[in-house]
Amino acid sequence: MSTHRFILEPYKGVSTRHTCPNCHRKRCFSKYIDTEKRIQFPDYVGRCDHEQKCGYHFTPRDYFERNPSEKKKLSEDNFRSYTPIKEVEPKATSYIDLDIVNQSLQRYPDNKLFQFLSAQFGEAETLKLMAKYKVGTSKHWDGATVFWQIDYQNRVRTGKIMLYNPTTGKRIKEPYNHVTWVHSVLHKEDYNLKQCFFGEHLLPEDKSRPVALVESEKTAIIASYYLPQFLWIASGGKNGCFNVNSLSVLAGRSVVLFPDLGATNYWQSKISLMKNCGIEVQMFDYLEVNATEDERKEGYDIADYLLKVKPDEAILQQMIRKNPVLKTLIDTFDLKLISVQQGTPQPKVSPPKKRGFRL
Repeated sequence: MSTHRFILEPYKGVSTRHTCPNCHRKRCFSKYIDTEKRIQFPDYVGRCDHEQKCGYHFTPRDYFERNPSEKKKLSEDNFRSYTPIKEVEPKATSYIDLDIVNQSLQRYPDNKLFQFLSAQFGEAETLKLMAKYKVGTSKHWDGATVFWQIDYQNRVRTGKIMLYNPTTGKRIKEPYNHVTWVHSVLHKEDYNLKQCFFGEHLLPEDKSRPVALVESEKTAIIASYYLPQFLWIASGGKNGCFNVNSLSVLAGRSVVLFPDLGATNYWQSKISLMKNCGIEVQMFDYLEVNATEDERKEGYDIADYLLKVKPDEAILQQMIRKNPVLKTLIDTFDLKLISVQQGTPQPKVSPPKKRGFRL
């Protein structure tokens, strides 16, 4: 039994876990309590469960040092008897076997996202994109896509499984949001996930091109087709990977942020953190400034604008006429669009294999 007077509140249901004052995640913050019930600590005195992604820990000792008057309420003996919680050693990052990734790189005719992209770019170009980003197929939902998170050292952190509408390219959210994780599907117990950027494995292969950071994995794939002048990677979400550990792989790189509509202010707030990590960063906020109300309601991103341009109209002036946003993008970053080669034979995709790992 603990002899500490000040302890983290024991878990007695969700009511004993609160919103972290630092990362603002819900039900992950444990408050300190006084076992003698004489001291009532403010809500910010406690520890966040997300030790790696947040790391917030404000101890009773910190509180008393900042509030000497409160410390006087304690007898000297009682305060000396307080011992802070022993720091827990960081858990090692968990990884997925690369063989599982390789076994998922098949069955593309069944893959709903592959079907949508093939209708836009053709099967041959879509296969190249899938191979480049190591996008897999899962049987967890019929025709689901696996976006593997492969880090700078080519280690597989996890995979995000998502299901798409093959006609619209939109995610299936009814009757529920079809998104889950490979490590959950494989029932990996005590899996210590530390996410990395989608497409991060491409960074060491090309250190010269500027990096373009978007939110959605699908957007990174689509934008890399239209604007290969950038090396496109994705954060995997509005809040994803904006921490020192994840950003360290971008140190010394030139990075342009392409936030989704509605996320610009949040991403803008992370620019100082990125600069402190040694990243040369710019923000492309033209979409946020000029978007229509309908586009805001739909949550447009750069891919939605690019998809309005047909690949066979890739001549510069035709593209600008079809989508004026591109001219601003080109002028801003001094780009020269690359025309898509026409008349390239479209090889058939091999039929689905019956053997292989069922993900």
